[in-house]
Amino acid sequence: MNAAWETIGTMVRRRRAANPGPMTLDGTNSYVVAAPGAHGVVVVDPGPLLEDHLADLAAAGAVELILITHHHGDHTDGSARLHELTGAPVRAALSEFCHGADALYDGELIQAGGLTIEVLATPGHTSDSLCFAVTLGVTLGESGGALADTEALNQADPETVIFTGDTILGSGSTVICHPDGKLGDYLASLALLRNRGSNTQGSQIAALPGHGPELRDIAAAAQGYEEHRASRIAEVVHAVELLHKDGIAEPTPAQVASIVYGDIPENLQGAARLSVEAQLAYLCR
Repeated sequence: MNAAWETIGTMVRRRRAANPGPMTLDGTNSYVVAAPGAHGVVVVDPGPLLEDHLADLAAAGAVELILITHHHGDHTDGSARLHELTGAPVRAALSEFCHGADALYDGELIQAGGLTIEVLATPGHTSDSLCFAVTLGVTLGESGGALADTEALNQADPETVIFTGDTILGSGSTVICHPDGKLGDYLASLALLRNRGSNTQGSQIAALPGHGPELRDIAAAAQGYEEHRASRIAEVVHAVELLHKDGIAEPTPAQVASIVYGDIPENLQGAARLSVEAQLAYLCR
């Protein structure tokens, strides 16, 4: 395996795509996941349509499943091509981003690559954003139903990581892609991930993001994001009050963003305005 690959724990390999940018940080993280000794592997987020990147993913093992965290092109543009290269089904929350398989649903439990994969709906960044809790050491039984299986995952203390897509990044904060993404949904998703990370028997669950380095403790990361959002909401309220005092009855998102996000680079101002729109909509609601 070449130097483009990194190994994380006992079941994850990561390859970073060569698509760095203001919104992708140092590039999109694609992951290959499997239990030690498993015949098949699972790919999480094929990334952009870059032939060398996709060829490496296809050669990383017998790909039996391809999972998508959300529909943005830096995560999905290579999906159809990787499906061609491997024959593996591509599954996402939205059927139009699936290839040879049905859409994923919240709470679905999947066995692939010798692992148990739980689908977590985490809307906010986008309406279709998903996270994947991947567990080594739990095998789902033939009987007992989804509830019994979920209880087994919660009560056991196996090795678990959560792939967070763009819901939690390795550095910086996530844009709420209003109007598709909604801040209320995003805050609920952060609470879900914080609670999921806190409900372990003393062990931490790592967050493996779509961009940036892994985070050792998803509960701490989610809590940090919640605190950051609370601070930004307070800043937006303050900015609106200042604009009202200046005689602007209905401030625009651009006017609010110029106060709250005035110190960020120009190439991120568009994303800042999206987040302000989401925050204003949340406050109006």
